[in-house]
Amino acid sequence: MIISASRRTDIPAFYAEWFMNRIREKYVLIKNPFNAKQIRKIDLSPIYIDVIVFWTRNPKPLMKYLDELDERGYNYYFQYTITGYPRTLEKHTPNPYKAIETFKELSKKIGKEKVIWRYDPIILTKYTPIEEHIRLFEKISTALEGYSDRVVISFADPYKKITKKLNEIEYSDIVETKSKVFALSQKLSEIASSKNIIIESCSEKIDLDNYNIKHGKCIDNKLIEKLFNINLHIGKDKNQRKECGCIQSIDIGIYNTCSHGCTYCYATFSDKVVEKNKLLHNPNSPILIGNLEDLDNEVLKKINLQEQSLF
Repeated sequence: MIISASRRTDIPAFYAEWFMNRIREKYVLIKNPFNAKQIRKIDLSPIYIDVIVFWTRNPKPLMKYLDELDERGYNYYFQYTITGYPRTLEKHTPNPYKAIETFKELSKKIGKEKVIWRYDPIILTKYTPIEEHIRLFEKISTALEGYSDRVVISFADPYKKITKKLNEIEYSDIVETKSKVFALSQKLSEIASSKNIIIESCSEKIDLDNYNIKHGKCIDNKLIEKLFNINLHIGKDKNQRKECGCIQSIDIGIYNTCSHGCTYCYATFSDKVVEKNKLLHNPNSPILIGNLEDLDNEVLKKINLQEQSLF
């Protein structure tokens, strides 16, 4: 079983204490994001977990617990996003210089092959034209040379629930103009190659093979088997988009719980709900937001009757 922690929120940055409490108690309760009354109990015992994939912009709060994760027998790797966009687009993300230093520190600690740099999503706005993306990518890749051997890129999708936010930053869909996509992809590929970094795309329909950019898998069976010397028999994740190549995982996050304030984020579409959820978070609760006693009796009965949830 693979745990995704998490596509829906930044658990290492904001919920590291809660996550470690779940690890110590060896279970977590997760809500169906589309039906709050559907709750699953997931056994987090290391014998059931093949690997944990962390998605983050700031692993620093979790890093003090990595030795404990190692001692408990967990495998893990990081998808680490650094873009360096202006504050108009990323209100509360770590300063890129600090993010790079933390990246290097993490890479030294666990190995560069377990820290994958994400430059995504690539979003075209009045603040981030193509030339700015080239400048940022060059600067970050230069700083990360020798500390990561893979970078993942993707192009922003205009989700309806964040249309208003996108309009405020004068967003334009780069994928609609293939010549722009190809020109930028070629330049990013050249930069990555010069830094000995493999570049891959994430959940993209467009074919970039001509620019040495393969369709990647963020939760990658081949990478996992190579890193941890284990054999996986897990198929494609049917809960992800058609273009997504990731294998099946269980995500333990909740939407509208990330405080980075990224204007383009599909997982955070209401800042008011984020603030409300922050007040409802209890690091000792088995659920990320709320408490066990908040659930109605019928839901609690179903949880107590559940057997081990495994794929």
